[in-house]
Amino acid sequence: MTETPITSGPGAVHFATSLSPHRSLSPEGFKWVIRGAIAANLAIGLPMLLFGAWPVLGFMGLDIWLLWWLFKRSYLDARRSETLVLTDSELLVDRVAPDGEREEHRLDAYWLRLDVTEERLVVVSKGNRLVIGRFLSPDARLALAEQLKAALAEMRAPRFEHEWD
Repeated sequence: MTETPITSGPGAVHFATSLSPHRSLSPEGFKWVIRGAIAANLAIGLPMLLFGAWPVLGFMGLDIWLLWWLFKRSYLDARRSETLVLTDSELLVDRVAPDGEREEHRLDAYWLRLDVTEERLVVVSKGNRLVIGRFLSPDARLALAEQLKAALAEMRAPRFEHEWD
């Protein structure tokens, strides 16, 4: 989650961030997990093969395939992202699904309200509800909510600079 203040363009941008799911295992680490699982399965499966229980080795190959498929699915899911931009007039939420499909939501910033629980962060504006940051951890979701609340408070209480100040 990175915050980048922007002050150019149509209206001032009070808050901007890009959200993406966290994956703690790198692709290199993934290779080592698969290698370790294969080695462990061979250490158990080869003696079983020698004892005549040859189907055990086939099922152990199946669990390697399942482990590989689940990790690949997790890495595919990590391609999703959300970009939040709060301007004077609106909150723009741009979502990108793992398959590349884009979805854009615009909520009126003046009426924007946050409903925050540990399980979800919902932005509400004029009856429109939108859940953001579903893939974030509870701590990251609460931190995002605090940053967004602070940006909303700053936007709603503008400071004007006058020549006599």
